[in-house]
Amino acid sequence: MAHNHNHGSCADENHNHDHDHDHGPLGVAGARENLYVHIDRQNVVALNATGEGPEVIKPWDERLDEQVFLESDADDQMIIRVPFTGQVKLRSLLLKTGPGDQTPSKVALFANDENLDFSDAPDKTPTQEFDVAQGREVGEYALKPAKFPNVSSISLFFPASQGAPTTRVYYVGFVGSWSERKKEPIITVYEAQANLADHEKIVGTEGNVSAPGT
Repeated sequence: MAHNHNHGSCADENHNHDHDHDHGPLGVAGARENLYVHIDRQNVVALNATGEGPEVIKPWDERLDEQVFLESDADDQMIIRVPFTGQVKLRSLLLKTGPGDQTPSKVALFANDENLDFSDAPDKTPTQEFDVAQGREVGEYALKPAKFPNVSSISLFFPASQGAPTTRVYYVGFVGSWSERKKEPIITVYEAQANLADHEKIVGTEGNVSAPGT
């Protein structure tokens, strides 16, 4: 699968972001506050990948499964777009990647950017970005809730591997809270009292109107 894109740098000095991540135990939050059931899996899209996007959106109890994964195709870059079924407030990103040098060097998150592609991802400032650590467990990356308060979709950009020709991702998950997407209210304006100046005159009604019987 060939594609053209700019291999620009996502260096820290260009984006001025914090690498605040936590690889400690996930505890009950990973299961109880996991947003798996609120992901629109049918519309998950993976760009420059040998598999389909929904393959790495797995239930919590399948997070360590290595039989199903996404692997980059033409090179070591990959984008995964994840839409939600409502509005979410994100607290953590969950990732299982690798093994070894197939682990992505970084992951850049873009909130509500459904059209992100390789032509603009390297030059855009991400909502938040992390270095990705090698390991066979699921890594938890603590997001800043103030940056992800009302998210309808999230795009993950993996700019490079840690040395291998391709990048591999086994599992993508999110921890946070979900709410139903708000619909725009329908506003109806009622005319409280007719204003004669706003209405066209009917021919023959000009002048005084006589009272009945006169």
